[in-house]
Amino acid sequence: MSPVPNVPPSPPANVPLSPVPHPHSGSLRLLSQRIADPAAAPARCRCRGVAVAVGVAAAVAGGAAGMAGLLPALVAVSQKAAEVARLCRAEEPLLRLRPAEKSGPERNARFQRDFKTLADVLIQELIKHDLGTQFPELRGHIHGEESSEFRDAQGGTVTVRVCATPGDTVALLLAVLGPEQTRAAELLAEAVHREVTLGDTDLDGIDPGVSPGDLGIWIDPIDSTNEFIGGREDVAPIDGIAPEGLCSALVLVGAFDRHSGVPVLGVINEPFFQRDPQTHRWQGRYHWGVAHGDTRLCSLSPPLPRPRPRVVLSRAESEAVRGALGSLGGGPPLLAAGAGYKLLCVALGLADAFVLSLPTTFAWDSCAPHAILRALGGGVVALEGALRARRAGGTGEPPELRYHRPEPGRAGPQRWANRGGLVAFVHPPHLRAVLAALGELGELGELPGC
Repeated sequence: MSPVPNVPPSPPANVPLSPVPHPHSGSLRLLSQRIADPAAAPARCRCRGVAVAVGVAAAVAGGAAGMAGLLPALVAVSQKAAEVARLCRAEEPLLRLRPAEKSGPERNARFQRDFKTLADVLIQELIKHDLGTQFPELRGHIHGEESSEFRDAQGGTVTVRVCATPGDTVALLLAVLGPEQTRAAELLAEAVHREVTLGDTDLDGIDPGVSPGDLGIWIDPIDSTNEFIGGREDVAPIDGIAPEGLCSALVLVGAFDRHSGVPVLGVINEPFFQRDPQTHRWQGRYHWGVAHGDTRLCSLSPPLPRPRPRVVLSRAESEAVRGALGSLGGGPPLLAAGAGYKLLCVALGLADAFVLSLPTTFAWDSCAPHAILRALGGGVVALEGALRARRAGGTGEPPELRYHRPEPGRAGPQRWANRGGLVAFVHPPHLRAVLAALGELGELGELPGC
């Protein structure tokens, strides 16, 4: 697998590192179960917000060296990343930093203008640095959305990275920002080099029995960068889902099996979950899931299924798709920004499915949420492939997305596009209902990406 640019982060001082409790899962309690029959996935993890000691013991016994320590490391780097993101929104010198516009193959064709910020690039490099230091076998296999190159103040190119000392990192950042931005460079360097200590004992000793040497990592340092830049906080949710705004800017870190491409571990961090009522500073929360072999571990409980699926869509989705899915009976499709946020809405039970007919998401968007959805008993399938299998009379579950092979004949980020669209779900009956509703459109050729 040829590497794609990456970046890692550290924390700032203005937001607590302890996660905010989630309404579904108490205070991020461990939900775990070893299951003998993976096909029984929809029935697993039924206890809400309770630690299952037998499942944890089985997971710990499953491999002595394995992945022990990797899950806490992924959570820790996501917390660092969230702190950097919050710092960039809270500190005036950082808020004024101008984003860089992507061009050529780096740009997502869905957007008329596509941007990356220094926060995106620095977070990605921070994650790459921290994980590669703790797990040397991951070096060269940590990939992300952003190019690590940034234009400097004179129009040249600087490769952003985490240096050996905070002073060296300040010097490198000043080359990007210009000498008048000393305070901004110092704030970022301090955050990047700060240690993060997790107080989440649920993470201790979890080992699903796969070696970090068999894994690759996909990072989306700030999913929904345009919403991060816009910074809107006044967007009212509709049925629990925010149509746009800062809350949809997420940090996504996912691990996949390098041999099979199956996502096995994911962390979603919400840096801008809510304002602290006393300090008015942002508080975040995170969610994680492990799905390897017959092990399913998750910080969330599986949401209860609705009789008729509620669907969340991109605002770019066609009227034909919106109309077909509106006929499912779960209400008009809800619209939201950010692929990662829409996938999270499915994991949280705010929606039963996220459908995208366009090839505008990438491996870094879906890998981490996909692992969490698998841990909950669901998954993410390619829409085009699933409809093709349905038309051919296939009776098994459609194949899920894989993350280890680039698309042949493509360049740049397009090598990692989810070109057949996607459907994300927790409960398989909802997947079948979505495919049935879209089947006729697929046959008529009215699906844009299919």
